[in-house]
Amino acid sequence: MTDIVDELKWRGLIALSTDEDALRKAFADGPVTFYCGFDPTAPSLHLGNLVQILTMRRIQEAGNRPLALVGGATGLIGDPKPTAERTLNAPEVVAGWVERLRAQIEPLLHFDGPNAAVMVNNLDWTQGLSAIEFLRDIGKYFRVNKMIAKEAVSRRLNSDAGISYTEFSYQILQGMDFLELYRRHGCTLQTGGSDQWGNLTSGTDLIHRVEPEAVVHALGTPLITKADGTKFGKTESGTVWLDPEMTTPYAFYQFWVNADDRDVSKFLRIFSFRSREEIEELERQTQERPQARAAQRALAEELTTLVHGAGQTAAVIAASRALFGQGELAELDERTLAAALSEVPHVQVTELAPVTDLFAEVGLVASKSAARRTVKEGGAYVNNVKVTAEDAVPSAEDLIHGRWLVLRRGKKNLAAVEVTGA
Repeated sequence: MTDIVDELKWRGLIALSTDEDALRKAFADGPVTFYCGFDPTAPSLHLGNLVQILTMRRIQEAGNRPLALVGGATGLIGDPKPTAERTLNAPEVVAGWVERLRAQIEPLLHFDGPNAAVMVNNLDWTQGLSAIEFLRDIGKYFRVNKMIAKEAVSRRLNSDAGISYTEFSYQILQGMDFLELYRRHGCTLQTGGSDQWGNLTSGTDLIHRVEPEAVVHALGTPLITKADGTKFGKTESGTVWLDPEMTTPYAFYQFWVNADDRDVSKFLRIFSFRSREEIEELERQTQERPQARAAQRALAEELTTLVHGAGQTAAVIAASRALFGQGELAELDERTLAAALSEVPHVQVTELAPVTDLFAEVGLVASKSAARRTVKEGGAYVNNVKVTAEDAVPSAEDLIHGRWLVLRRGKKNLAAVEVTGA
């Protein structure tokens, strides 16, 4: 395999490193035991976390051993947000989220073989630690002047919200994590987002103070930006989560399909496990035939399969095709269809009305007269069947799964009507 540092650089995954040449040598002399931490401050991981997990997988597949840390202790506090204090969650809530996050990480790393991944929880070495022990054994190695210089802390100190001692101490806990993993597992590298750089280097600094002979490293991945200026990993409906109950597989798939041509090359390199040659070919296709969206579709299929499985991917692809007249809507399972229709304009009604009324109510056209023109011009479809009569009224037999009508104007403008019967 290509040198892993070169591979990560080609993929745009190195923003910061404590010493790139030393890290390259460590990998060459390997294997390297490394870790990345994930705090259970929500019931699911999101696309930003996926960057870190897949970076871990790349490093693992280059012959190194990952430790995936889900922070049962740090999740009780949370790292400092840029603008305000986090809401502290109850211990039992955090414990439940720990298990949910572990279940999301486990399928994405390799837990067998010579470099098998290991799941760890920092609650294991903190829950029995007294405040006096923590201050004497760990706190004495931290200098307040350096702590307040960390970007995450300085932003809060200069804000109206300020920062509590609790969140101020977060970097000490993360530094202790690296020290404990160094001692317990021989861990010599921590990876994470560049926005966490202050927390990452708190660990290397602590180890250098406590274990002066140790050679340890930190590597920060870049913040992912989008060409249109919107935040990566967000849609109009909110954050793109890995949990299928929070972001449906259909919505997850569509996020990648809808990626801007200006962004898709970057996304391929960061998220795809295709070879350089395959990625460069998809980049070429995007330049020559952007309307085909070959790169977006390839990325959507690969990542939806990785996160949600091949079965779910096949279902959402079938739904995507059927919605636009390239498959049978009635053959889609109810859950997949409902997820797909939740992503298009939709209304609920208690009884069926003329097609022209429904087209106007759901917003596919500006008015009922415009709906009649659409029918007359042959551009109105219900459940992929062309509507030929201006006074057509759907029947109960037309309802897919007894509740849905799929409306389409022309080739691309979709909407849905749900008949609730109440």
